[in-house]
Amino acid sequence: MNKTLTRAEEQIMLALWKLDEGGYLKDIVDAMPEPKPHHNTVATLLKILVEKEVVGIKTPNRYNLYYPLLSKDEYSSGSIAGIAKGYFEGSYREVVSFLVDKKKLSVEDLEVLLKQLKKKK
Repeated sequence: MNKTLTRAEEQIMLALWKLDEGGYLKDIVDAMPEPKPHHNTVATLLKILVEKEVVGIKTPNRYNLYYPLLSKDEYSSGSIAGIAKGYFEGSYREVVSFLVDKKKLSVEDLEVLLKQLKKKK
């Protein structure tokens, strides 16, 4: 995934991902956290996301229905890989070590992760 999104674009995508089937402009604004952005701002960002080919448009009536072309998992995976590459020389071990050092990941969290890894072997 080579699509880089701004924080504002990510907020739009988070709202779209909440709306499983996609949504109209009003639905997207309603799905966003407070303080809600202006409709014109969201419309502009949606236009950019369509140009970036991460959002699609259907027009079942006279209004545009927007839907994600990029899944949350695909985007998350690419974002995490980018962080690992950009800040930790591509090492996921270094990412986890950093989270442990900063007390963002507990021993219990690590035990759960180990169980998940063992199940996947």
